Amino acid sequence: MPDQPGARFVSSTDVETQVFDWGSIRWTSEPRVTAAQRFTLGVVVLHPGKGHARHNHPGVEEVLYVVDGEGEQMVEDGDGRPVRRTVCGGDTVHIPPDVYHETRNVGPGPMTLIAVYSPPGPEALLRADPACRVVPPDQVP
Repeated sequence: MPDQPGARFVSSTDVETQVFDWGSIRWTSEPRVTAAQRFTLGVVVLHPGKGHARHNHPGVEEVLYVVDGEGEQMVEDGDGRPVRRTVCGGDTVHIPPDVYHETRNVGPGPMTLIAVYSPPGPEALLRADPACRVVPPDQVP
């Protein structure tokens, strides 16, 4: 991680990697890295055929930007019914606070996304998840 919170320029190699059976996340802007108080930004890589199970983030809004790959995105509508769409590079998904959603990589290669949370918080919960292996910045996962 950068020497102290408040970094203005952050390389993906400056931050830890959260590794899961479905892929990995590198939070390049979060309170511990940039001292950001209103949002968190991370680079997510999903393995082929893998993804996040249905979940929500209480009180937290999320935006996903698909960098590359192809996935199936589910976001529940206002009545709690799942709405599924195929997403690929260049697509953006907005997930309002408290809304259940899931993302699955349906392509043949890795799927890369940019994830933004507002306010920060879910990244710390993920770090504490027993299924998460935290790899320090100086090690390649």
